[in-house]
Amino acid sequence: MTGGVVVAAAVACVVVALAVVWVRRRYVVVTVQGESMLPTYRPGERLVVRRTPARSLRDGQVVVLAGLGHRPGPDGRPEEGAELSPRWIVKRVAAVPGDPIPRDTVPALRTAPGTRVPDGHLVVLGDNPDRSHDSRHAGYMTTDRLLGVVLRKVGQP
Repeated sequence: MTGGVVVAAAVACVVVALAVVWVRRRYVVVTVQGESMLPTYRPGERLVVRRTPARSLRDGQVVVLAGLGHRPGPDGRPEEGAELSPRWIVKRVAAVPGDPIPRDTVPALRTAPGTRVPDGHLVVLGDNPDRSHDSRHAGYMTTDRLLGVVLRKVGQP
């Protein structure tokens, strides 16, 4: 009977370890820096982010993207040759591929070719336009910068 208990304990440990690995690959916690998402998110607040493919994004969702000049590798760390700690940015999705280009609200896209947001691109805006560097200034963000979708603040139900 003792051997069965040891085997059961070993199996339980493996299951727990696999669950931890799965959760860490699926969910990330990021800390808000800056005031671009006020009043929704404040500097210092921590956010639970679910890694999400770009094809599942919808207008209005809040996303975390690698900042300009940074691209996450497959493990969420910067690609080789990039800075050691990427600067994540938190923004709200205003348009996804296939949506009409929001020329009226995004000055940087007023002269963009075509009528629809192209594949592989997003239009993202900060909730605090006076303190946000976003698509209004930089134009499209590419979907390869996407880390995931914000689910909630840490410590909130």
